[in-house]
Amino acid sequence: MKKLNLILLGLLPIISFAKAPDCYNWPMNMTKAWLKNANITDIYNLDESKTKITLLASEKKKKDLYIEIYHFVFFDKQGNTYEVITQNEASQEECSISDVNSYLISKSHTH
Repeated sequence: MKKLNLILLGLLPIISFAKAPDCYNWPMNMTKAWLKNANITDIYNLDESKTKITLLASEKKKKDLYIEIYHFVFFDKQGNTYEVITQNEASQEECSISDVNSYLISKSHTH
C-alpha cells in the first residue's frame, strides 16, 4: 500500500485538473489588425503558414479566468519578421474576455 501511495504522489505533478484555454487565435487576429492600423506592415502580405506561436505564460486569476501571454513571430512574403508579445484575458468559454495588449519587440527587414 505504501508503494502505491508513493507512486500516486509521484504522478500528481503530471496530473492536471484545470487546463488553460487554447486561445491563441484572438490575440493573433487582434495583433494582425494592430500591425495594419499602426502601419507596421500590410497584413495581407503576411505568410500565415510560417507564423510561430508560443504561449509564454498562463496564470489563473480566478475560476475559469486566465491571463495569457503569447509570443508571435509573423513572416511576410519578402522574408521580413515581426515579433510581438501579447497579453489578454481568456476563459474556457470565451477567448475574447479582454482587449489584447500588443507589444512589437522586434522587426527585421531583408535587403
